[in-house]
Amino acid sequence: MAGPEKQFENEVKKYLDNLPRCWYIKIWGGGFMKAGIPDILGVINGKFIALELKGPKGVPSELQKRNIKLINQCGGWGVILYTKDFKEFKEGVKKLYVD
Repeated sequence: MAGPEKQFENEVKKYLDNLPRCWYIKIWGGGFMKAGIPDILGVINGKFIALELKGPKGVPSELQKRNIKLINQCGGWGVILYTKDFKEFKEGVKKLYVD
């Protein structure tokens, strides 16, 4: 990621850092990493989350879309998160704290 996506990544990490009961890890792709793993994996209030971050012009690969779909089918919360949808994502996070 470079430019706007990196700025967005930093904004998302700052937001997650300030949430109670939240743990996450930023995944770096490379030769030893399985392809298509979302950018951020974590847990918010006991719920597994997976975030594939995309800037304004970002397009997810078919493998990224497939992995997000599988995470959701398994009961996690997988999101392809575009900068324009960050506010909506934050509203969704609030629902994770309702028991």
